[in-house]
Amino acid sequence: MLALATALVALYTSQGEIDIAVDRARAPQTAANFLAYVRRGAFDGGRFFRTVTTRPDNQPHNRAKIDVIQADSRPGLVAGPPVTFEPTSRTGIRHLDGTVSMARDTAVNTATTNFFICIGAQPSLDDGGARSADRRGFAAFGQVVRGMDVVRRIHAGPRTAQTLSPAVTIRRAAIRER
Repeated sequence: MLALATALVALYTSQGEIDIAVDRARAPQTAANFLAYVRRGAFDGGRFFRTVTTRPDNQPHNRAKIDVIQADSRPGLVAGPPVTFEPTSRTGIRHLDGTVSMARDTAVNTATTNFFICIGAQPSLDDGGARSADRRGFAAFGQVVRGMDVVRRIHAGPRTAQTLSPAVTIRRAAIRER
């Protein structure tokens, strides 16, 4: 059973269901941001649109190669203000297989709705890692607890460069009752 400090979010996608344990205790601001968007229905009609793989043709200009899939909210959603950055050095949530984290622009404190899921350990996404120019990494806030087979299927899907073709629809996102 999950601790009370976690919330369970189900993503119902066109490829299957993904369940995420959202860690409200260690990443309270990032978790609250994500859960608020789930409650708003922001991901209903959203999509997994990006697959980043360590295949040579997928990240030819990135020194630190990663394996992730990235999702965004439904088209036309007006995002709220960016969430305050919670680095992995503070939360202790590392980018391991199935870790869920916020995508951001090149600066911290810019994440709103986009999130990604790691396939395999991705230490270059942690605070101090080489993936971001500022070496601050990304704000991890959850863990896939069911549906990694779906995540891997999305990751291996047809693509043009890093764009899934077609995108994988998030039909609905919901907080599961306990």
